[in-house]
Amino acid sequence: MPIFFDEAKGLFHLQSRNTSYLIQLVHGYPAHAYFGAKLRHDSNLEGLLTFQERASFSPNPIPEDKSISLDSLPQEYPQYGTSDFRSPAYQVRLANGTRATELTYRSHRILPGKPVLEGLPSVYTEQDREAETLELELEDRVSGLSIVLSYTVFTDFDAIARSAQLRNESGEPIQLERALSASVDFPDVSYDALYLSGAWARERHVQRRRLAPGVTGISSRRGSSSHQQNPFLALLRPDATEQRGEVYGFSLVYSGNFTAEAEVEQFGTTRVSIGINPFDFNWKLAPGESFQTPEAVLVYSAEGLGGMSRTYHRLYRTRLCRGQFRDQERPILVNNWEATYFDFNADKIEAIAKEGSKLGIELFVLDDGWFGRRDRDNSSLGDWFEDRRKLPDGLADLAHRVKENGLQFGLWFEPEMVSPDSDLYRAHPDWCLHVPGRRRTEARDQLVLDMSRSDVRQYLYERLNDIFSTVPITYVKWDMNRNMTEIGSAAIQAERQGEVAHRYMLGLYELLERLTSGFPHILFESCSGGGGRFDPGMLYYMPQTWTSDDTDAAERLKIQYGTSIVYPVSTMGAHISAVPNHQVERTTPLTFRGDVAMSGNFGYELDLTRFTDEEKETAKRQIAMYKEIRGLVQQGDLYRLQSPFEGNETAWMFVSPDQEDAILFYFRVLAEPNGPLRSVKLQGLDPAKDYEVAGSGEVYGGDRLMSAGLSMASVRGDFSSKMVRLKAKR
Repeated sequence: MPIFFDEAKGLFHLQSRNTSYLIQLVHGYPAHAYFGAKLRHDSNLEGLLTFQERASFSPNPIPEDKSISLDSLPQEYPQYGTSDFRSPAYQVRLANGTRATELTYRSHRILPGKPVLEGLPSVYTEQDREAETLELELEDRVSGLSIVLSYTVFTDFDAIARSAQLRNESGEPIQLERALSASVDFPDVSYDALYLSGAWARERHVQRRRLAPGVTGISSRRGSSSHQQNPFLALLRPDATEQRGEVYGFSLVYSGNFTAEAEVEQFGTTRVSIGINPFDFNWKLAPGESFQTPEAVLVYSAEGLGGMSRTYHRLYRTRLCRGQFRDQERPILVNNWEATYFDFNADKIEAIAKEGSKLGIELFVLDDGWFGRRDRDNSSLGDWFEDRRKLPDGLADLAHRVKENGLQFGLWFEPEMVSPDSDLYRAHPDWCLHVPGRRRTEARDQLVLDMSRSDVRQYLYERLNDIFSTVPITYVKWDMNRNMTEIGSAAIQAERQGEVAHRYMLGLYELLERLTSGFPHILFESCSGGGGRFDPGMLYYMPQTWTSDDTDAAERLKIQYGTSIVYPVSTMGAHISAVPNHQVERTTPLTFRGDVAMSGNFGYELDLTRFTDEEKETAKRQIAMYKEIRGLVQQGDLYRLQSPFEGNETAWMFVSPDQEDAILFYFRVLAEPNGPLRSVKLQGLDPAKDYEVAGSGEVYGGDRLMSAGLSMASVRGDFSSKMVRLKAKR
């Protein structure tokens, strides 16, 4: 039983395999007592919280006990207005215009398994024995507001899933102005904050900084989780490394505007909070209505960043991603975007597919330009009808021609967008996000469809359903190429316009649920200008994401390394593209590009008909090799060995769960004259086993490989790499 309740002490103890999380009822206030390494339930757990009277500037809500102040109590779901002056988890405006509320304990339930979050993506269980859930019900007796805090603790994962449901039990409307998913108070400030930051074509670079008094925070106000920040924040002890030390991860299962922050306050404590960004957010709760927050997934690791990452990887790969592709090896594909852009016809596409078949590629993906009159990026989004000028016999015929060459057929869409120059926009100009009387700001000559509208969703469902039902598609790339502006809806009342951004996400999730459940044989890949919406919310519907529009191998080292801090390799699309690279104009060897791309879901994004004979032979070897190793790469445990953010070298490896098989990738960006003879210390192996290096006959003990390392002296030249396969000797 992972959840215990000591009624006499008012103590809830949530236990996973290696983690404990404790909540103490203090005069009815649920207080955070502990989060960290697993504690014995039968040990003395009293005294985890210490109380002391503070100055009069920290008021006392209980006159007879001046040691209690909400300004210092580590509340599980803190509010503002009744003496806690730190960042609140929620804030409401009542019918009389006041904002003060105060939550206290009303009841609780301990449930087997994990209830579904209606309308929202979340981690899940397949059997009730995998987890237990605590539902802690709080109430504000004056306003009629009640909140149910949900905590799911997993038996086999050191993770806790948290969310909150806010209910209006009064007879008057309540306006939500802030509704976060989780808040955790830590008793000290000795932490570094780690987060993932960047821009288009430079996503998820690792940032680490020491906490200081005040707020360290990240957020998005762009209508999506964004290229600029990712909905993830970690606290690390200053001495924590990749392999050792305490790390606390906070990951939000949501694809829209978010906030995550760590607040260091006057008494030397730290409050971490994460959830929907309260900026430009409000939600009207009519009497009897409720609001469900997205889910936050908390992970504790005593084995450094690597331990935290592997917990997220295993959980998200097996209990966030869904469908028949969750555990399947992903196909090797070729995408025609950088090969042809908008200038193609059926014969050109078939020629690329034919070359791909000779190399062993398994899937062809037709990218942008197949619909409407889409000769450039300034028209036709929304008009999801095949362009018979380019494809005289239609999509179905092209798909069959591709299949006759032995490849599956995939298709690119950008369903959430509309071009002003489109039949859809001319027929329904109010279907986009807009504000009356304001200009409709365009980006990439397109506007954003209002996904909060059921008629918009129904139109998209009908068009995509028709194509999916008539064309033999096995893969869809779902793109979204701009952020939101003029966030307003013609279908929503004036007092609810602050709900539009979140209602957009709920509408998108609803549409994705319909399509992905209706077409389970299609592998969906999410994309937003590459990695602009690489988040757990999208992975619930689409088990992989196009990691970045930047396909330069040297840049991809940082992008893929940073992405792996939270997200499993099975979720990362990684392709070889032509050189000079179309994003940074860098030229790198095909082998180097291949080794980087084979560290994800492998494919090509170039014109295969222009390959030289030598390049074709290299590609054949790459494809054959990836078919041998992709199960290990996509489903194995990832160990990051050397960081591209710390030097000229990068290394990572994949290890099978039984520690029988492993593969090491080592990369050097620039050659170094008369440099040291470098080696790499491996991780994740069994120290008692001997491992043979494929192709060499050399055998080394796992202990030697992890403690003394493996020589990389043979790696020479700029943009060079080495792949080493290891198999345990029997």
